[in-house]
Amino acid sequence: MTTATTSRVRTRPPASAEPAPRRRRKLRRETLYQWGFLLPAAVYLALFFGYPVVKNLVMSFQDYGTATFYTGEAPWVGFENYAKVLRSSIFSTALTNTALFTAGSIAGQFVIGLALAVFFRKRFPLSGVLRSLLLLPWLLPLIASGAVWKWILDKDSGALNQFLVALHVVPTGVPWLTSTSLALVAVVGVNIWVGIPFNVTILYGGLQDIPDELYEAAALDGATGWRAFRHVTWPMLRPVVSVVLVLGVVYTLKVLDIILALTGGGPANSSQTIATESYALSFAEFRFGEGSALGNILVLISLVFAVVYLRASRRGVED
Repeated sequence: MTTATTSRVRTRPPASAEPAPRRRRKLRRETLYQWGFLLPAAVYLALFFGYPVVKNLVMSFQDYGTATFYTGEAPWVGFENYAKVLRSSIFSTALTNTALFTAGSIAGQFVIGLALAVFFRKRFPLSGVLRSLLLLPWLLPLIASGAVWKWILDKDSGALNQFLVALHVVPTGVPWLTSTSLALVAVVGVNIWVGIPFNVTILYGGLQDIPDELYEAAALDGATGWRAFRHVTWPMLRPVVSVVLVLGVVYTLKVLDIILALTGGGPANSSQTIATESYALSFAEFRFGEGSALGNILVLISLVFAVVYLRASRRGVED
């Protein structure tokens, strides 16, 4: 009796079995749906990212100027545009300013962001409200933020100078934006203010993933305060830190609007970076070929850090 029952169960076809033609039609329909959702994103990337990148690359090898708009001709000049921008007296200054601007911004954003993230990890009243207010610089348009900071840092009527004079810290207004020795410092300070919310958000999320049991175990061994941060927080947070730093470098290298709003790259190119110089060549002097060449150099530098970011993120996932 048991053998007959087992035989009947084995010969019964699965309930989920479907004829092969119907199954193929279903798979074909699902594939079409997948391509239907993927196609708009692919078209968007091709039009608004792929085409500008290719066009910019082609323009960097052409004598592309204002005459091109009338004649339609852009003679091929090879690497002449790259040679011009690399031999330019401004390039070394812009490269140095870009390095100083990036290093100063990343250092300030990360140190302050990490300190605030560790601070907000402790639960206290209104901590959520204060964390929300920290996102304000990140949400405001950068041009609007630049206009407000330009008024704050104004030498004669700026709020910062009036505050410092009232406290007798300085006798007269400090030329934050008009001094060749202070313009880059002022721009770095504003960019730090803009980038702190990003660092706080990512680092705070990384801190939330650290189990409280590790701190309790460390406290039993006498590791509290700074020692707990050194032996527990920092090792666990290291993968997130590497991603934050590399992403910050990539974002900071291409900063344009804050510098244009505050100093325009001046005075005397003291705050000129590769990004602002590329913009000036293209849209102020209408030397589009040279501007494209300088922009491609900046893209190449950013690409190096993007590769580092991908490796760091992959290593972070593995860890």
